[in-house]
Amino acid sequence: MIPLRDKNPTHIFPFVNLTLIGLNLGVFAYQISLGAAVETLYQHYGLIPAHLVGLINAPSLDPRILATVLSSLFLHGGWLHMGGSMLFLWVFGDNIEDKLGHYRYAFFYFACGIAASLAHVIVNPHSMVPTIGASGAISGVLGAYLLLFPKARIVTLIPIFFFIQLAELPALVVLGLWFIIQFLYGMASLGDETAAATGVAWWAHVGGFLAGSVLIFPLRKFK
Repeated sequence: MIPLRDKNPTHIFPFVNLTLIGLNLGVFAYQISLGAAVETLYQHYGLIPAHLVGLINAPSLDPRILATVLSSLFLHGGWLHMGGSMLFLWVFGDNIEDKLGHYRYAFFYFACGIAASLAHVIVNPHSMVPTIGASGAISGVLGAYLLLFPKARIVTLIPIFFFIQLAELPALVVLGLWFIIQFLYGMASLGDETAAATGVAWWAHVGGFLAGSVLIFPLRKFK
C-alpha cells in the first residue's frame, strides 16, 4: 500500500516539514552529482554501528562519529529510497507539525531519528555497513500520526497483481499494517548476517515508530 495523501486539514504552514524535504532533496541532488564517488560519502557521513559502539571504550569521543547519527538522516541509497521516504514525510509530517508547532516538531523529528539509529545499532553492533536514510525519523512521524489520527482517511494506492486500486483507508489500517510488516521483517532479520549487512534497517523503523509514539504526548502538553 502506498499512501498518496490524507484528508486531514492543518491550520499552520508546515515550513519545518517542507524544509526537511527540501534539505533531503538538495543532498540527494549532490549525491547524484558524485557518481560512483557517492560510496565515499556514505562511508564518511553514514552511521556505521561498529564505529559508534567503539566510542564506548574510546579514550575520547570523536565528534565526527557522533555527527553521523544526524548526517546519516539526509543520505539516501537511490531514487526509490528517496522518493518513498519523502512521500511518507509529505503525507504525514504536516499534521504532526500542526499539532506540535514548528520548533517542537523539529526536535521531535531529530529525536526520533536518533532513537531509530540507536535501535539499529543495538541490534547490529558489529556492522560496518553505513546506515543511511530519513526513514527512521519518518517512522517516528508515522507512530505519532497513528496515535493522534487513527481514523483519518488516507488515499492509498493498492497494487493488486497487474491492477491498481485507489481506496480511502483509515490511518489505523495503513500505518498499523506498515508497522506490523516492519516488525515481522525485523524479527526475521535477527541472526541473519546477510540481512543485517545488505538489507533494510528494519529495527530503525521499529525504534523510530515506538519513539514517536512515546514522545508525541509529552511534547504536545507543552504546546
